[in-house]
Amino acid sequence: MLQTNPFSILSEVVPTFLMQGFIFAMIVLVAAGTIIQLIHGKNLTYFFNNAKKAKLRATKELGFGERTSVIAKTAVVDIGTTSELGFGKRRLAHVLGMYGTILFWISSTVLVFSYTGAGKSNSEFWSLLWHIGAILTCLGGYWFWFFLRVDVSAEAHPWYRIIKADLFVLALLACSTFGLAWSYTQYSGITSLSYLFLVLFVISNLILFGGVYWSKFAHMFYKPGAAIQKNLAEADGSRDNLPPPADAPEQFGLGIKREEPKHY
Repeated sequence: MLQTNPFSILSEVVPTFLMQGFIFAMIVLVAAGTIIQLIHGKNLTYFFNNAKKAKLRATKELGFGERTSVIAKTAVVDIGTTSELGFGKRRLAHVLGMYGTILFWISSTVLVFSYTGAGKSNSEFWSLLWHIGAILTCLGGYWFWFFLRVDVSAEAHPWYRIIKADLFVLALLACSTFGLAWSYTQYSGITSLSYLFLVLFVISNLILFGGVYWSKFAHMFYKPGAAIQKNLAEADGSRDNLPPPADAPEQFGLGIKREEPKHY
């Protein structure tokens, strides 16, 4: 099953151009939802205004090489490894979910456009990546949802409490879960369940990509921008109008030692 392209089998019933059109439609929904959210939430205006203020407060003019170095380091360390979460279970869950999702989306696009349709050969490599991506997304996502959510661990809310901010992670988990279930039932020849999971897979994708405006999906795009701006501000001395670190040891008192930090 892991080396079988589920889209290739589906192409016997659904024309390939419809699958390709669906992917294009999802890209348009993401772009439109992100732009609308940025404009409505005035995030773009904030970033531009903040960049202008930082330029006026800068104590050092960064050259092209320095800027490139800061941006590259931010992309590799801060964004690529989610270093802001520190070391621990929460960071590992996010990394699993992030790279699993990237693999899942990229391999879906490659399989549909390059290995699905009449006369197209199968790619065991990309099919394997598709399944691995979905599995990693489920591992990281379910681990986060059931065991690591802050409001559950620290605020004693039940795990089934759902708010609008949860739309992204739940839709993402639904996509990966129903995708795997569809692939398995299709490969096993369980036709009725296969069509059911396919419909659920399509619906969960529509919710995920069509709900960008209401979910945290857009954070995937402007959070990296905020991280880059923050590190550039550190490098040029503007520091987002914050004072420099105090040259003194951190002192929190004995109370902080009563319980080891485990929630955040």
